[in-house]
Amino acid sequence: MDIEKLSSNEIKIKNRQRIYDYIRRNESVSKQDLVVALELSLPTVTQNLEYLKRTSLIDSSKKITNTGGRNATAFTYLKKAKMAIGIYITAHHMNGVAVDLSGDVELVIKKQAVFDLNSDSYLRELGELVEKIKEEAGIGEKELLGVGISVPGLISDDGETVIYGRTLNFTGRSKEEICKYIPYPCRLVHDSYAAGYIETWKDPDVRNAFYISLSNSVGGSFIVDHEIYAGDTQKGGEIGHMAVVPENGELCYCGKYGCFDTVCRAGKLDEYTNGNLEEFFHRLGAGDERAAALWDVYLDHLASAIYNIRILFDCKVILGGYVGAYIGDYLEDLYQRVDEKNPFEDKAEDYIFACRYKKEASAAGAAIFFIDEFLSDI
Repeated sequence: MDIEKLSSNEIKIKNRQRIYDYIRRNESVSKQDLVVALELSLPTVTQNLEYLKRTSLIDSSKKITNTGGRNATAFTYLKKAKMAIGIYITAHHMNGVAVDLSGDVELVIKKQAVFDLNSDSYLRELGELVEKIKEEAGIGEKELLGVGISVPGLISDDGETVIYGRTLNFTGRSKEEICKYIPYPCRLVHDSYAAGYIETWKDPDVRNAFYISLSNSVGGSFIVDHEIYAGDTQKGGEIGHMAVVPENGELCYCGKYGCFDTVCRAGKLDEYTNGNLEEFFHRLGAGDERAAALWDVYLDHLASAIYNIRILFDCKVILGGYVGAYIGDYLEDLYQRVDEKNPFEDKAEDYIFACRYKKEASAAGAAIFFIDEFLSDI
């Protein structure tokens, strides 16, 4: 951004955001630290610090201890000054989280509930879950930024409508219907977009990445220059429906055969352990031959998908979802399989990563969109 082309008011806002961001990243700083690091005048720093204190975004009650002279005031970041709630809806559960300004999950509440948007009691349960999270997390009316609802389906760009929801058969349903009993700002978010976005949001050094969600269904999201690339029709990143077994492939829920979803959904593993993925990885670690055979086939398909993504986009690849939470112990094997396919000199260990958020990434990611909006408007 060319600062010479900004209006005086835009410059004031930009300086305020820079000051707040510096405090967020360093947690506790002195006034002089800000003057030197940001190359701003003392009056400018002072004025903005007063604004941030007035709006309860920072604290100035502590001191920075020096070896000599008077101790300077420490301006400290208050990460719970504002919070957002995220809910992840699945076929049999609604899982909710409270997320602070750092993207940290402060509270998790899980509830069994059979998905049914035609049931008023189901919609009431959803509203009650939001209120329970708000109460238990101690979020006041002024502190709550909004409620993000993460769903396994494609969402319109404005976050209002499910434009493809075949997994739960809810195509065409609206935010207004789903959030009937939630009296706060709401937004619908595609679950893979939510999970992928928070992974890269948490690490500002990752500009470009492809996130693969390996859960009951397979999804993905492509982040370019810190922004989700949704494509022309909100289907960007839909790796689950990439054809990987063109001949004699299994039938996918989309109606086609041989999709990536059919070979790398979590069910390809936990069908051996009656739906218990943790038990599958326990058996795998214990040397169970059947588990090892299933895992071998699974990793081969996953390695092929990662290789294709790397060739297409030349970016980092983050593995998340239910399987991604366990894959850390098996990355070396995966690196080797991907490197064997790669004709270039780059090494898989430098661009393939396990997810940071092992649980409730989709719920937390749905909340982070409200955090993002708030931070951009300070």
